[in-house]
Amino acid sequence: QVQLVESGGGLVQAGGSLRLSCVASRITLRPYAVAWYRHPPGKQRERVASITSGGTADYADSVKGRFTIDRVNAENTVYLQMNSLKPEDTAVYYCNLGEDRNTYTPYNYWGQGTQVTVSS
Repeated sequence: QVQLVESGGGLVQAGGSLRLSCVASRITLRPYAVAWYRHPPGKQRERVASITSGGTADYADSVKGRFTIDRVNAENTVYLQMNSLKPEDTAVYYCNLGEDRNTYTPYNYWGQGTQVTVSS
């Protein structure tokens, strides 16, 4: 079965940076769109960034200019570079596989998540 494994989370001070990784196994990411979602404590899950198979990225307004999503198909990996982190970025971050369309359409393939905690 498809596996998506996130890593790279941790505890960081406000203003710091983290780079999350999502490695896929038992599936090739190349033809798919991929997204990063986050689930903050006590709030709803939200999509923060997505990238099409062709490399077109889209971001939530809350992270534009601070987060960058990119993919390395040869590594079957998608990354999320997070800079200028804020306490409100604290959440469990998940990667998701989606249909490769202009509007991100998620499949029900999720990783186990990685915790990001930003201290003030």
